Amino acid sequence: MRLDGKVALITGGTRGLGRMTAIMMAKEGAKVAFTGRTVEGGREVEERIKEAGGTGIFIPADSSKEEDVAAAVEKTVATYGSLTTLMNNAIATDHVGSGRDSHVHDIDTATLEGIIRVALYGTFWASKYAIPHMLKTGNASIINISASSSVSSIPTRPAYQASKGAINSLTRQMAFDYGKRGIRVNTIVVGFVYNGSESFRRLMEHPEMKPAMEKLILLPYIGDAPDIANGAIYLASDESKFTTGSMLVIDGGMTCHQSQPATPMIAKERNTVD
Repeated sequence: MRLDGKVALITGGTRGLGRMTAIMMAKEGAKVAFTGRTVEGGREVEERIKEAGGTGIFIPADSSKEEDVAAAVEKTVATYGSLTTLMNNAIATDHVGSGRDSHVHDIDTATLEGIIRVALYGTFWASKYAIPHMLKTGNASIINISASSSVSSIPTRPAYQASKGAINSLTRQMAFDYGKRGIRVNTIVVGFVYNGSESFRRLMEHPEMKPAMEKLILLPYIGDAPDIANGAIYLASDESKFTTGSMLVIDGGMTCHQSQPATPMIAKERNTVD
């Protein structure tokens, strides 16, 4: 298996991308610890990992609290003896999906702080407390989760985009600072993917939203959580031993082109393609 001997800690692992990655990493042989605020969700993921023949433990933790993040790192090491892989995935779902992160002149400071605290501070804290343990392994990987909107803007959510842009920069800095000491640091830039949430399902039921997304994505389908988890498994494995400081874009091609009206010339060219 691709992750034999690896010990992974995933923040925000009880739902969506984190949940899927925890299950898939465990299937690939990693010992997995994952955090979240919902005990019921955490126990469900533990059961899924067990059913798949993997090893995993849920650690209740709030990524907006430094003491919780530090304790999660120590619990992982105490349980499994080391830490080779960290995936910083947690986001402030209460704030990001609230509609309050709309425009800079409208955002209240509490919303800004809530988003920055989980996404950026949470990533910083988890890395801060994990790195001393990772330096002992000599072969470790930090995987940060960013978003396509951090490199190509979309309407509204400026606080969220700013937090993810900062994570991109922090990734490069940590890659520079710790590469010679055996820690690789990379970012997965996540596009518009189906994460299993009810809000996503409602979004795709909107008569204008799904066609708009399908137009932006260059492939004939919308991605889903396993597409991102597969990228994380690659970055956690020794297959990526020469990959650091990179932004692995998994977005179906959304950010590699500009959205524009189809001019008659472009339409004609597309119609001639077999």
